[in-house]
Amino acid sequence: MVTSLHIPRLVIAAPSSGSGKTTVATGLMAAFSERGLAVSPHKAGPDYIDPGYHALATGRPGRNLDAFMCGPELVAPLFAHGAAGCDLALVEGVMGLYDGAAGRGELASTAQVAKLLRAPVVLVVDASSQSRSVAALVHGFASFDPQVRLGGVILNKVGSDRHEVMLREALEEAGMPVLGVLRRAPQVAAPSRHLGLVPVAERRTDALAAVSALADQVRQGCDLDALMALARTAPALACEAWAPEEALLPHSAPSRNAELRPRPVIAVAGGPAFTFSYAEHAELLTAAGAQVVTFDPLRDEALPEGTAGLVIGGGFPEVYAPELAANAPLREAVAAFAAAGGPVAAECAGLLYLARSLDGKPMCGVLDADARMSERLTLGYREAVAVSDSPLAATGTRLRGHEFHRTVIEPGAGSAPAWGFTHPERRVEGFVRRGVHASYLHTHWAAEPSVALRFAEAAARAR
Repeated sequence: MVTSLHIPRLVIAAPSSGSGKTTVATGLMAAFSERGLAVSPHKAGPDYIDPGYHALATGRPGRNLDAFMCGPELVAPLFAHGAAGCDLALVEGVMGLYDGAAGRGELASTAQVAKLLRAPVVLVVDASSQSRSVAALVHGFASFDPQVRLGGVILNKVGSDRHEVMLREALEEAGMPVLGVLRRAPQVAAPSRHLGLVPVAERRTDALAAVSALADQVRQGCDLDALMALARTAPALACEAWAPEEALLPHSAPSRNAELRPRPVIAVAGGPAFTFSYAEHAELLTAAGAQVVTFDPLRDEALPEGTAGLVIGGGFPEVYAPELAANAPLREAVAAFAAAGGPVAAECAGLLYLARSLDGKPMCGVLDADARMSERLTLGYREAVAVSDSPLAATGTRLRGHEFHRTVIEPGAGSAPAWGFTHPERRVEGFVRRGVHASYLHTHWAAEPSVALRFAEAAARAR
């Protein structure tokens, strides 16, 4: 049933990466949460790390809105699912406002998400090296697409009172409201490394302090009342909220659901080394009848009791290779589970963990392959088709996904590959072996809920 969702909302965008979107978005989320508002945090695009900071700021799961992986038609329903019952929703953009999937026009851009959500946009501008020119920059972004409603600007990295006056005068001439001014504050910056910010799970105490400092900075520098007033101008959003139970209905039948009783335990890797996951994956597995239990491969020496399925998502195993190698009891348990035909779904970091070795350190040895760090960044959207039957995907299943890594695995594919990429390049990738499906490709199961149901059913049979 299509309903009207009345929720104040803003999209926090920027002219380019590095302008301060995450700083501003996370600070706003924390500042509004401190006012007692229930804030729904969202991130445009496939990024896993920023939503961790959003969750820390709001106490709610950070959720992704990716028009490439899930399709434009799911952006509003997924947003409505996450924002249900909230007082305010904030969406952090990706890259520059109009940047999207290469060669696909506006697809997967922040601008497209803003249009699909009918949400006003606040542009975060790095003003550190400009004064009056800021008006020309903002005018260009405001006029480029008349369907994108630019409601105001937050000026970041402003150097002095005089600098602020010049910027405000220029934007006043352009008729663009200034909703905030933030000075340079390196003390609240989150540390970065080879794939972006260091995830919250690796620095929770410091991250809490950083988010608190961001809230203070935003509260002092931004007009929260004006921002909330702008958010309230968003019109009602007519859509049906996504729900995992309903998403599974076209793929399930009562006889199939009966297989899942009692509920099979699906163990999901977590902790500092495996921080990448979409909230909807666990929700779909639960709706499919599974009991989802998290474990930490750095510390736990055994899989959770009754484990019948294993999900090992993305993260940074390369940073923790010595510690993962030192936990021999768990590596042996994972290898034994896979050898017995237990269903395993591994993405990126999970692929590396299942290899024989990672940077010379022993891993689980499930796959006849070795992994190592590389100077080359592999990054981009992919269109893929399953080329081998596995507990995750039947041959011919089509999914869109995303690659993001600085490691290589040799060989890059097994005798039964996981995926055949059809765009932007044609190649096979990953491994299917017994019950194992392992690949570099990150996918969003909301786009194809049948994979969650298929995996839960495989776990039920393994149990």
